[in-house]
Amino acid sequence: MSFWAYILHCRGGVFYTGHTDNLERRIAQHETGAVDGFTSNLRPVKLVWCQDFPTRYEAIATERQIKGWSRTKKMALIRGDWDLISAFAKKKSGPSTSSGRTE
Repeated sequence: MSFWAYILHCRGGVFYTGHTDNLERRIAQHETGAVDGFTSNLRPVKLVWCQDFPTRYEAIATERQIKGWSRTKKMALIRGDWDLISAFAKKKSGPSTSSGRTE
């Protein structure tokens, strides 16, 4: 079984990052608004990036990592611009704002 991390481009230019074990079904749910949540009022949505993983743990870890990224870094991932992603990683000097960890 595969697990997926994915990014959607939503109305208004907003990005949504999630994970699932059934990518086609989950994207259809986002597209139809079948599940109340962040994207239900931001349709239409378009899948702009996804990657499969062998475990749910890896998909969730990737989702959480991406959620802490800037919009520019997410756009670099979507484009596959690994040089820019690497440059962003080298500039990192503290904890991500999403983790709140300082240890």
